[in-house]
Amino acid sequence: MELGFVFFFNSILLGVGLAMDAFSVSLANGLNEPLMRVRKMCGIAGTFAFFQALMPLLGWICVHTVMQCFSSLEAWIPWIALGLLGFIGGKMLYDGIKNRNEPAENVGVGIAALLVQGIATSIDALSVGLTIAEYDLFSAVFAALIIALVTFIICLIGILIGRKVGTKLAGKASIFGGAILIAIGLEIFITSFI
Repeated sequence: MELGFVFFFNSILLGVGLAMDAFSVSLANGLNEPLMRVRKMCGIAGTFAFFQALMPLLGWICVHTVMQCFSSLEAWIPWIALGLLGFIGGKMLYDGIKNRNEPAENVGVGIAALLVQGIATSIDALSVGLTIAEYDLFSAVFAALIIALVTFIICLIGILIGRKVGTKLAGKASIFGGAILIAIGLEIFITSFI
């Protein structure tokens, strides 16, 4: 896989789209602890970034181990990616529209709660393993690192906003993230036929 503009652009967009759930939770974490120290803010953002990088790599590993045995499924990867990203993005859109006027619920920021938050907000990133299936190992790891960096920055911003203004943006973030995931799914699907 060539590390050109499209690679970086898609990786950044994947990072933004996948980080929206973590952004919403970061807003709530910032609201719950308005005097949070920088070290803890970086720990929270780092946890979300770690899981957002880990899940696509796990998905990629599954594609390149289990799926290699079933090469006939290769033609279905664009359909599967479209279905998964469309479903996840659609669910994010639905939840964001449904809950746009409700404040995000208060959540704890202890280590156990943070790990649960990290896993829960990144589980949808497993499907990204299908979207990056044509990448070699280096490209997949590099894409995951870009996703992690984008997630880290977005989560830090979320915590800071949460500390300042609360969680009124949480629903809009989910809508934006859902729209991005659907757009990426459509792009993968359409470009597979070109």
